[in-house]
Amino acid sequence: MELRPGAENRQKRDWLRRESHAGSTGEVPVAPFKQSGRAERKLIVELGGNGAALFYDDLSRAGFRRSHRFAYRPACRGCSSCVPVRIAVDRFSHTRSTRRIRNSNRDISGRLIAARATPEQFRLFSAYQRLRHSDSDMASMNYGDYRGMVEDTPVRTAIAEFRDRRGQLVAASLIDLLDDGVSAVYSFYDPLQRKRGLGTWSVLWLVEQCQRQGQPFVYLGYWIADSPKMAYKARFPALERLAAGAWTDFSRGAEDAA
Repeated sequence: MELRPGAENRQKRDWLRRESHAGSTGEVPVAPFKQSGRAERKLIVELGGNGAALFYDDLSRAGFRRSHRFAYRPACRGCSSCVPVRIAVDRFSHTRSTRRIRNSNRDISGRLIAARATPEQFRLFSAYQRLRHSDSDMASMNYGDYRGMVEDTPVRTAIAEFRDRRGQLVAASLIDLLDDGVSAVYSFYDPLQRKRGLGTWSVLWLVEQCQRQGQPFVYLGYWIADSPKMAYKARFPALERLAAGAWTDFSRGAEDAA
């Protein structure tokens, strides 16, 4: 499976974008959520129609993420803690840390497959949730819930599966394929192999795939400064953040915010 969406006629793409903006969003509700112990509000857009994938390409560049058939973005009044981040592939260069993780996982191979849930994936997902995120709602998901997370998608979605030399599934990443790269929706891995850095390695694999196919960005979702679980995102080279409607170098944005 290729990362790059199939080539389309430019006129058709422009027409679909106009149609999706005009007819597929419906009402845009703002709903309350909980994040890091605080009340959170999100702007939610329904994705539908033939232009859903193209519409989501644009929404991703505007800092939206996807869950099932909806795109969302934090919309808390007076708060900008949730910062959209992405890796600029053409500027990416390994650090000592990322090189070490890459070298320690040379026995693992990855491949992209269609977005179809399997019992094998779910067993790994459940083990990851129990040992890494036992206090989250996802820890209580059953196979039907997991299947919905993977397969209920109106856009071009795939799963990257990562296996060791024995063929054992050790990590997986649900991703959306965009016109300018990939969006890492959710990743999970064998929680008993923490020293491997499999979560970081799965992102490095996506970066390498984008480099091979000329795709410029790997979108990582949101980074929150006071969230230890998201600290790893700030360590990726060539990281960019979205602020005031523009993508800028992450480190420069952090200095400006200080």
